[in-house]
Amino acid sequence: MTESQTSRALRAPVDVLVLGAGPAGLVLGNLLLTAGIDCVILERASRTHVRDRARAGFLAPNTARILERHGLADGLHRYGRRHGTCEFRTRDGRFRLDYGALGEDTRHHVYPQQDLVTDLLEHYLGRGGRVHFDTEALAVHDADGPRPSVTARDPDGRPARWTARYVAGCDGRHGAARRSLPPGTVRHQHDHGVTWLGLLAEAPPSLDAVGYALHDRGFAGHMARTPQVTRYYLQWQRGTAADAWSEQRIWDELDIRMGAADHGPLHRGPFRERGLFDLTCDVIEPLRHGSLFLAGDAASLLAPAAAKGANLAVLEAEILATALLGALTRGDATGLDGYSDRCLEHIWKAQEFTGWMTRLLHSAPETGGDAGSFFQAGLRRSRIASLRTSRIHQDWFAANYVGV
Repeated sequence: MTESQTSRALRAPVDVLVLGAGPAGLVLGNLLLTAGIDCVILERASRTHVRDRARAGFLAPNTARILERHGLADGLHRYGRRHGTCEFRTRDGRFRLDYGALGEDTRHHVYPQQDLVTDLLEHYLGRGGRVHFDTEALAVHDADGPRPSVTARDPDGRPARWTARYVAGCDGRHGAARRSLPPGTVRHQHDHGVTWLGLLAEAPPSLDAVGYALHDRGFAGHMARTPQVTRYYLQWQRGTAADAWSEQRIWDELDIRMGAADHGPLHRGPFRERGLFDLTCDVIEPLRHGSLFLAGDAASLLAPAAAKGANLAVLEAEILATALLGALTRGDATGLDGYSDRCLEHIWKAQEFTGWMTRLLHSAPETGGDAGSFFQAGLRRSRIASLRTSRIHQDWFAANYVGV
């Protein structure tokens, strides 16, 4: 590297360097910026991609409270819709669970994650926040020292090095933060053995509830996103390409699994997006490694069956922001010392309920033979029957379904 390239590659030190401009990174950046903390966000994708990438769409009550508390909920209040009903469809019929009526605050907000990210980004940039798009963080160095650094690749492909007092790894399961974890870090992993085909249809919702269809041919799901767009999921043969079926065949299969002949037709439209989701999960322990902290998908990955990922990310970002403010403004490291344990308590609770939901919606793939299949089907019918008839079970479901 020449001398001119070296000088160009060096970046001025900051208090907090945030890797990733998803919900965790942007909430953290906004909270730090509001408190006057010098921070920079590095994001490997383009600004357009960050604003447009479709993800989850259900925000829990606690997530809404966090956004409101910090003045970040204007878009949510303007365009989000309150929601509190899910419908289960099985071969025995269907029933609705009005979980939003079972507690004081047990309703979701339906608000697409890309809209939330757009709101958070506009807040951050509008107040002078710095985001470097198309900048890929490659590795975190010297996290066990007082001045960690991050090597990155600039949009023009040239190397760069950033230094900071703290690094927040909010860059997902494949990001630089995870790649830089020291030996001895524990990664708990589990594969539920199920794959979903995720579909974003340019079609209005077909029912005014989240739809969970438990069928002998596999699970199907219906989740409203906007009045014009609906998310569908199909349990999919792992190893089969996302484009292996035509749109006609997919809609016909959705009709079968969701019982359209008995419960009403589905509104059809072209698919603007297809993607495969292996229902796997993991947890990193601990979430702190010296001056490096993990949040969002970098800290844990959850199967999408219970829509916990984005809600955990926002919660972890607030916890981390509070801890960093204590350390940087008052010299109080108590919050940082307790960050990992505090977040892991929430993460494991979310993992437990997500696993329960995954087992409810799918036959266990690891059971072999007809006897195992019949046994698992019997367990699923019993769980659904209890959810239909037991108020205690319904209250438990409502609390965990919307809780983080």
